[in-house]
Amino acid sequence: MRLANRRTRFYYLSFIKYDFKASITVFFVALPLCLGISLASNAPVYSGLLSGILGGIVVSLISKSELSVSGPAAGLTAICAAAITQLGSIEIFFLSVSVAGLLQVLLGIFKLGGFTHFIPSSVIKGMLAAIGIILISKQVPLIIGYAEPDFWTNQLFNIITFNHGFEHIGNLYQSMSWGAIVITILSLIVVVGWNKKLASKLPFLPISFVVVLLGVLLSLLFNHFFPVLKLKPTQFVNVPHNMLSQTKLPAFHALFSNAEIWKNGVVICFVATLETLLSITAVDKLDPYNRITPQNRELVAQGTANFMSGLLGGLPITAVIVRSSANAEAGAKTKLSAFTHGIWLLLVVLLAVDVINLIPYCVLAVILIRTGYNLARPQMIYAVYKQGREQFMPFIITVISILLTDLLIGVVIGIIYAIYFLIKHTYRAGFTVKEKMEDDQTHLVIELALNVSFLNKKKFIEMLDKIPEHAIVEIIGTDSVYIDRDVLEIFQDFKSKARHKNIQLTLKDIPEVETIEIH
Repeated sequence: MRLANRRTRFYYLSFIKYDFKASITVFFVALPLCLGISLASNAPVYSGLLSGILGGIVVSLISKSELSVSGPAAGLTAICAAAITQLGSIEIFFLSVSVAGLLQVLLGIFKLGGFTHFIPSSVIKGMLAAIGIILISKQVPLIIGYAEPDFWTNQLFNIITFNHGFEHIGNLYQSMSWGAIVITILSLIVVVGWNKKLASKLPFLPISFVVVLLGVLLSLLFNHFFPVLKLKPTQFVNVPHNMLSQTKLPAFHALFSNAEIWKNGVVICFVATLETLLSITAVDKLDPYNRITPQNRELVAQGTANFMSGLLGGLPITAVIVRSSANAEAGAKTKLSAFTHGIWLLLVVLLAVDVINLIPYCVLAVILIRTGYNLARPQMIYAVYKQGREQFMPFIITVISILLTDLLIGVVIGIIYAIYFLIKHTYRAGFTVKEKMEDDQTHLVIELALNVSFLNKKKFIEMLDKIPEHAIVEIIGTDSVYIDRDVLEIFQDFKSKARHKNIQLTLKDIPEVETIEIH
């Protein structure tokens, strides 16, 4: 009882002194991201807001992470947009989100959250970089005010290939909005300048809020005083006033008649789980109290929120490093900050829709470009390159594969390529040989590696066959934890060959096995 009282007092004092203020900071980071991620996912704006609310409230109630903040994730925008197109209906897509949530709950219940540790870091970095590139590319039409859906596939492609190029240049020029371009350029200048000069001096003020405020003020200025730069109504966020009445429930009738629902559910589950576990690992390192988040409990929390998000018409939810780090930097101490930020999002949806609808899409595109840049930073790519071919090749293969296929296939290709490197080095690194000559006699000391697998058989056979007559050979397995039986049989067979070639053979810490002859 006393422990419960102390805990309640700790939460209360933390909320009053730290978490309330931090929740406001996180809210200003989360609101534009919820809107922008809806936009990048080709989903209704309310879907991102709904998942932000559920990520703040539901995940916080179940999770034991004190600092992480959950909501719609930029890393899933490409997957969501492709899935909505592939499934042909957003109502069917919402079923995939619920399926992903159920799969996450099962992963947590059966304590399988550690599967992400088996994915090479180079592949994970490649996945995030590819997502960043896709995210940036999707914002290009928005930052120039181009409202048609065929920018990459039709308009720009025809210009580049000179297919009625001048005609399409004219169409592109007429479809552009100079007001959106001016707001984009000024917003980008503010983002760069803020990061270099003001971020450290005003840490309590998130750059996303500053950019949104700038965009709203500029759009109002253009609308009233510069008609030539005036934005069209379609270039602003459009949240319905009665959002709950506009929500679209999943198409339950398609659950067992469309296999693509389950395929997309698996993909969303995989990426959402990966992003969540990477985020909470990073955020735990920022915790001044060194609290460690239970991974499987986190998956149950995320899965529950995703299941509800799909049922209500929301986007996939993950723990998000951008919001979580902003939460930690704002001084949050407990998960009441994340919970309260969800309450603020809910209140805005209920009471301040008119304010949200003043935000231009081009401003949200700038925020998403910044997010995409952080995922695919040139410094990070160069750092992977400096680590050598073994890290860079799986990384770049993963990036290219995702861009040319889709995320799941690209990641699988990256993992297969990383395994190829592992097998290649396992084949090379089975043993070391030290050779010297004494009294015209060859002395060989063969030290086995920590793990010796059947992949090393060919190298052992070739090496032993090359040993000259009358040599002195010592094979040492002292440091080996595992020696494959196939390799042990090679050593046993070599004993008789050594006698015929007058080789003095010593096997040290090499278990004897019985060889089975096949007739």
